[in-house]
Amino acid sequence: MTSAEQSLADDKMRAEIAKLLAETSKINAEARWYPFVATAALFGAAIAVVKIFLT
Repeated sequence: MTSAEQSLADDKMRAEIAKLLAETSKINAEARWYPFVATAALFGAAIAVVKIFLT
């Protein structure tokens, strides 16, 4: 493998690593909000069920 090919392979690897890090960061940010969204959905469903039985 020539020096130019090795440099290209290194650049591709760095780009792939950067992409994976960005995706990981996005997933972690979304996972931080998941419990709040799930709790809100549970409360919404409970309110809907109570409303059905009370009307």
